[in-house]
Amino acid sequence: MERQKQQKHYTPKEALIKAAAYCAYQERTQQEVRTKLYSYGLEPDDVEELIVRLSQEKLIDEERYAQSYVRGKYGLKKWGRRKIMQGLKSKGISDYCIKQGMKEIDPEVYEENLLSLLEKKNASEKEKNPFARRQKLSYFLMSKGYENDLVQDAVKKLEN
Repeated sequence: MERQKQQKHYTPKEALIKAAAYCAYQERTQQEVRTKLYSYGLEPDDVEELIVRLSQEKLIDEERYAQSYVRGKYGLKKWGRRKIMQGLKSKGISDYCIKQGMKEIDPEVYEENLLSLLEKKNASEKEKNPFARRQKLSYFLMSKGYENDLVQDAVKKLEN
């Protein structure tokens, strides 16, 4: 007979301490914290009260979360704007916070990321047919979230 792991229930006070630690470890969205609080067996009223409290104490700040998310995705993973915005929307971030977060993108670095991804992919692409090769390079960059016009310009530059 398998033993089920017993879900520990916390009082709102205990949950606040745990949630504060959870938020201090890394930026979190309200939805992530809400899910965590429900996993502690709290009532909806308690959960919402704690969310408000954590927001007031600046432990949850969705604008800061969006800025951090954008910096990480475009700086480290070299994602494009479209993919970053999609990721933020899927996490339930408001349009205002997304707009603030997107300001973290430096257009010059963004272009450098696009070109470096293109050069890397071009070096590893085995397709010989120029049309098919161009298409594969474009698809790759668009799957990374780069805008179609920027992708087309970069691919044209590469050919010249």
